[in-house]
Amino acid sequence: MDETVKRLEAADIAVVLKMLPHRYPFLMIDRVIDIRGDEHGIGIKNVTINEPHFQGHFPENPVFPGVLMIEGMAQTAGVMCILLTSSTPKKVFFMTIDKAKFRKPVLPGDTIEYHMNKIAQRRMMWWYRGEAKVNGQVVAEAEVGAMISDA
Repeated sequence: MDETVKRLEAADIAVVLKMLPHRYPFLMIDRVIDIRGDEHGIGIKNVTINEPHFQGHFPENPVFPGVLMIEGMAQTAGVMCILLTSSTPKKVFFMTIDKAKFRKPVLPGDTIEYHMNKIAQRRMMWWYRGEAKVNGQVVAEAEVGAMISDA
């Protein structure tokens, strides 16, 4: 990976696709902004009615699934860690979810910001505290842990 990629303060969709193996319909972030190494970053997800989970969750009252917000948090943290550590392709393995809380529903048309802050690191394992926000209000929060290994 190019050294300039490691120092990015933002990662657009092209960079996210280079960092993560996820693809539609399971890619839960559109970009990552305000990257400060592996310490902090904000993932952005634009929620649209076209997403397949809205067919069944729920047809008359579409609500973005909470578990997908947790996945968006983990993907945001994964991009940050890979950008910092990788000179070769890496794999991120989602390991833990703790203290998850869902506060408000997220609807089509909302933009979710995943505010991720590192709370610990040991070797190739990272733990983050995340808050999902819509219009500045916390809609979900959790602590997530992941391990990075060679591809």
